[in-house]
Amino acid sequence: MLETVHLLTPSDFPSISREKLTTLQVNLGLRCNQVCIHCHVNAGPKRDEMMSLEMIDLVLSCLDREDISTLDLTGGAPELNPNFRYLVEAAVAKGVHVMDRCNLTILSEPGQEDLAQFLADNRVEVVASLPCYLEENVDAQRGNGVFARSITGLQQLNALGYGMPESGLSLNLVYNPAGASLPPSQQVLESAYKTELAERFAIQFNHLFTITNMPIQRFGSMLLSKNEFSDYMTLLKGAYKGENLSSVMCRSLLNVDWQGYLFDCDFNQMLDMPITDAAERPLHLRELQGLDLLSTGIKVGGHCYGCTAGQGSSCGGAL
Repeated sequence: MLETVHLLTPSDFPSISREKLTTLQVNLGLRCNQVCIHCHVNAGPKRDEMMSLEMIDLVLSCLDREDISTLDLTGGAPELNPNFRYLVEAAVAKGVHVMDRCNLTILSEPGQEDLAQFLADNRVEVVASLPCYLEENVDAQRGNGVFARSITGLQQLNALGYGMPESGLSLNLVYNPAGASLPPSQQVLESAYKTELAERFAIQFNHLFTITNMPIQRFGSMLLSKNEFSDYMTLLKGAYKGENLSSVMCRSLLNVDWQGYLFDCDFNQMLDMPITDAAERPLHLRELQGLDLLSTGIKVGGHCYGCTAGQGSSCGGAL
């Protein structure tokens, strides 16, 4: 795979100041039951990196000490970590809001048949990947048969109350462009998604998050192989909007990799740009207690233009 980090750092992207930590985003491992062309973590069935039970217990202890309100679980497919359910139940018992970044097809994997019920029982917010409401587009991006299984997963979640008015069970979908382009208007696309999915499959959901593809890992490698990397970076830089800096996710979020090391965001994790001390030593979750995050600089690179281009982009959609 072609690496892009040397093309993204150093960068002329402006500095970003950190605010109070509210969200701990934890990568539970890189194993996934899908292989998507836009995947910025290069996840797949052959990856064996997985967060240990020891690290998960450390995550739980940090939730109390740092007064964190939201636990954002990601991967790979986070549900494939054998301690996923233990972590969810323990975090919920602490009063922490838990988000599961779900690829939907995991709901029909062998051994996961009761996963949707488990998520509902623990009132976990489901953030589900569905890059289009058209079968041919989804399967081209994520693999044959993924769209049909995704629709089945959404219907299963709806049957449990997810996405339904006043149920309190949040179901949000995620859109990524299929190629080297910026996402369209989140508001307009959300309306189209709701109309198409309701009319064709009787599916309801709460919100659509549009996320810009980052020029790193698998997607970045594809851009390089097609000689589109430079043009894509020009697109991102040309669409830069300074007002988006006030809302980028790295200001209030801390990302943790499967080994427990700290990053400003999931994208920096994939570029191996950890949070470091004065000696440039990577900092670990064990050292979070007593760490003055507000004085710890956020590491930026050319990929940060992806978060600030056009309507902006974050793990919660447009800014």
